[in-house]
Amino acid sequence: MASPTKTTPLKDTPAGGLRSFYHLLSNTLLASIINFTVWFAITFYAYLETQSVFVTGVIAGIYVVFTALTGIWFGSLVDHHRKKQIMMWSSLVSLVFYIVAFAIYQLADQTTFKDPASVSLWVLISVVMFGVLVGNIRNIALPTTVTILIPEGRRDKANGLVGSTMGIAMLVTSFISGVLVGWGGMFYVLILAIFATLLALVHLGVITVPEKRIVHTDAAPKKVDLKGTWKIVVGIPGLVALILFTTFNNFLGGGFMALMDAYGLSLMSVQMWGFLWGVVSLGFIAGGLVIAKKGLGKNPLKTMLLANVVLWVISALFTIQPWIWLLGVGIFVYMCLMPIVEATEQTILQKVVPHERQGRVFGFAQSVEQAASPLTAFLIGPLTQLFFIPFMTDGAGAQAIGSWFGTGANRGIALVFVIAGVIGLIVTLMALSSKYYRQLSAQYLTK
Repeated sequence: MASPTKTTPLKDTPAGGLRSFYHLLSNTLLASIINFTVWFAITFYAYLETQSVFVTGVIAGIYVVFTALTGIWFGSLVDHHRKKQIMMWSSLVSLVFYIVAFAIYQLADQTTFKDPASVSLWVLISVVMFGVLVGNIRNIALPTTVTILIPEGRRDKANGLVGSTMGIAMLVTSFISGVLVGWGGMFYVLILAIFATLLALVHLGVITVPEKRIVHTDAAPKKVDLKGTWKIVVGIPGLVALILFTTFNNFLGGGFMALMDAYGLSLMSVQMWGFLWGVVSLGFIAGGLVIAKKGLGKNPLKTMLLANVVLWVISALFTIQPWIWLLGVGIFVYMCLMPIVEATEQTILQKVVPHERQGRVFGFAQSVEQAASPLTAFLIGPLTQLFFIPFMTDGAGAQAIGSWFGTGANRGIALVFVIAGVIGLIVTLMALSSKYYRQLSAQYLTK
């Protein structure tokens, strides 16, 4: 049994496994850049065309609803197929959706995209987002390949590299999406998506993943088996609490998804907003590289909760005034800490869950954790539009705190961030003192 306190350099991993891991990372980087670019771009484009916060909220809602609905099914696909095979199918289906979206964009009357109620607009958004959503299969499959390719004592560092890869994807995405939308709407975005997805598919075909043909031990391997997955989850002390805690974080995070672009675009142009996201995404890369070098410490769960304390303090402060530098610094620090949160859950699950069940448990966790986000993603846009913006424009909020907080539409959005940050901080402090934190910590340290 490997000691959780022992740290081993990732470079000491057997060469074959490490080489395949790096190839999978680079392939996932390319696929993630494309999926993030399309997602960011359709959000930017829809807001700029319609000037509606409601539209951006629904786009975020589409993402989280279908992520929640498909997570368990995608997890079963990952467990019941070889990982490389299912990742290739993910890219192929995304490619089909992007081709269809390009056809819709070219054939539709461009003026219809300015109407928030336009059928053409929502068909385009839906097809684009389905292409992005199928890419979630990769997000479930990748951590299970870490279990295959990387020895236990080095997996936290490998997960740190996964975090850095996502950071690089966001950095490149932020530069690309803002510029491409500014230049030509969705035309160049979808052209890039089609050709780059095809390239990722071809590259994935030559990567070797040393996995057995039979990747499960179930008596009925073709079933989703939610009952069996639930039995595994509840059988690990504290794991349900970890999933519920992440679910609550995502409940608040749904509001961030729905409003962040609208807030940023109220302060600067789409090109500058994309540039800012590119710069702050360096924080995600930096955080992941620190984990890849240092690991997550003796108790990753404690590290994650302390990081959450800082995250929510930042969330309560980075929109306290409508200053671009405050927003940029706040998001940068936030990005530095996000890889800790992501890597912690992956590292814990890779250790305490049997490998033949990991796809389903990762998928189950994704479904449950995303289930709360639709509530805020779908409701926060209309709620902000109908209550918080008037409240901070000429309502009671403007009169009460407008003299120092500011007034207007973007201050209504800012107030939502402040409230979410305060609530998140209180819940995280409660989690640190809970018995479930102690139970899961003990399970990880003694496994």
